[in-house]
Amino acid sequence: MHCPYCRDTDTRVIDSRVSDDGTSIRRRRSCSACQKRFTTVEQMQLTVLKRSGATEPFTREKAVAGVRKACKGRPVTEDQLACLGQAVEDTLRLEGAAEVPAHEVGLAILGPLRELDEVAYLRFASVYRAFESADDFEDEIALLRAERAAADVPASPAALVEAAPPPQPRTG
Repeated sequence: MHCPYCRDTDTRVIDSRVSDDGTSIRRRRSCSACQKRFTTVEQMQLTVLKRSGATEPFTREKAVAGVRKACKGRPVTEDQLACLGQAVEDTLRLEGAAEVPAHEVGLAILGPLRELDEVAYLRFASVYRAFESADDFEDEIALLRAERAAADVPASPAALVEAAPPPQPRTG
């Protein structure tokens, strides 16, 4: 570790602490040459294992670039895309593996993208999951509708009574 003040390589660690989210380590250091103190943050290097067998460092911008194409013409802001990229990276880091298959990156994108914009989600999913026909789109839309309907179910018993159909007269 080089001292940021004098560039000397003889530094020692005074204190180490794991960050609140557990993804990085904060170290307080002291330079033996100039006696100045500084802080470093060490973060796990996240690499992506591609289908070809090659590995490359995970870059949030590359993940967001693919999503940006799916969001073209949609009411999605750059801030929302940045938040999505952060959510994807956080999800991958929380898995705890230093090397993540490319397939897992795509899966980590699908969830937050579905919440952000359903049309962009369908665009991205159609490429990611290699949709081959309109039936694939229809199946995915049916799944989205079913999930939305399940989320709209009233939670309170009073709401269930209000939503119940009126009793039918008995015949008999």
